[in-house]
Amino acid sequence: MILRDPVHGLLAFESDDEAIIERLLATREVQRLRRIRQLGFTSLAYPGAEHTRFAHALGTAHVMKRLAGRLREIHDSLPFWQRLNSEWTRDALSAALLHDLGHGPASHMFESALPHADPHEVWTERILLDDTSDVHKVLAREDPDMPARVANLVAGRHPAPYLARAISGTFDVDRCDYLLRDAHATGVRYGQFDLDWFQRSLRFAPSDDGAAPPLAIDGAKGLAAIESFVLARLFMFQQVYFHKATRSAEWMVRSALARALEAMSDGARLPSTPGAFVSAARGHTPTMGEYLELDDGVLSATLHAWEASSDRVLAELCARIRARDLYKTIELDGDAASEPKARARALEVARSVAAEAGLHPDLHVGLDISTDTPFDDTKDNLVVVSSKGPARRPADVSFLLSRLNGEALTRVRLIVPGELRDRIRQALSP
Repeated sequence: MILRDPVHGLLAFESDDEAIIERLLATREVQRLRRIRQLGFTSLAYPGAEHTRFAHALGTAHVMKRLAGRLREIHDSLPFWQRLNSEWTRDALSAALLHDLGHGPASHMFESALPHADPHEVWTERILLDDTSDVHKVLAREDPDMPARVANLVAGRHPAPYLARAISGTFDVDRCDYLLRDAHATGVRYGQFDLDWFQRSLRFAPSDDGAAPPLAIDGAKGLAAIESFVLARLFMFQQVYFHKATRSAEWMVRSALARALEAMSDGARLPSTPGAFVSAARGHTPTMGEYLELDDGVLSATLHAWEASSDRVLAELCARIRARDLYKTIELDGDAASEPKARARALEVARSVAAEAGLHPDLHVGLDISTDTPFDDTKDNLVVVSSKGPARRPADVSFLLSRLNGEALTRVRLIVPGELRDRIRQALSP
């Protein structure tokens, strides 16, 4: 099977080990990913960001295929039982393709939209292990133990640590694809990094105790590739993932869902409400069938239908979302951003202004905290090796990485109706 891709060029899955990809693509659960956008509501800020989880899944499998080729080139230094064999290759390709299988509508936003919602990783594992799912059947036909092995690998568990970290780690195949893909779709060139050179620079670190050695980067060749990867991640969070319009839209959708679920739990009937939302309103976890019926189209149609609700707040929120009449943001800095008590005071001031204007203080005003740590040397076992001296941690070799190591990128914003922004700013002024 050969496909064209705007990021990687040709995606070719032609070997016997790679044939599993084509069989998995034909499953309902993987095809559902065509209907879930990779970046949720980011297209409201970057019009080109319409790419899907399906495209990302294929790209991730392609990166894993390339990595598998590199691992086979360098695994002569390993004992034979630690080398990448056909079974491990099929497992790794499947895990790369299926790692996002459990995402809900609008991707990560949905995980915080329903009360007591399970993260997408939990849903991915459920789908893989449920013997009624198409993906389970495809994997089980290969080997009855394969669904469990793939689920473990997606979760970062495997007898070969280097393979586990390739699927779930700081420099994993997931991030290698989404940084390049998201940068391409948004037009933000800061997300580019040298994937070819990064993978070509990989080798295994020496190991004397018989344990599976960690992956390593050739310090003379690959350190700049690591640095560019970390900077790409930092810049993408600054420019794209934490964009104020995206965060505002996500907050408004969460508010609309919270209002709808509260109304349904009180006995109200809302038009065109998916079964998963009804179950959540009743305090139940959605069934597998209910959950898999959710996608971006279902969510959009539901919000549109709720515009006709007799609940004025819900109807207004949904109408504003569809019209892209988004709430505005007020960036907090200094103590107001870093101190929890100061954040709470700022939120209380904003809510008081909203209440005075006759608006619902909880559903029309919110505090959004976006945070990520682009690089943490303690969370991965990738090391840097050279012809002289022992293996070292990347932060011990690179001045740039030592400065970024463990540093969190945080943005704290109030989200408020645009008509109240100036009044709230004035109320917050000393």
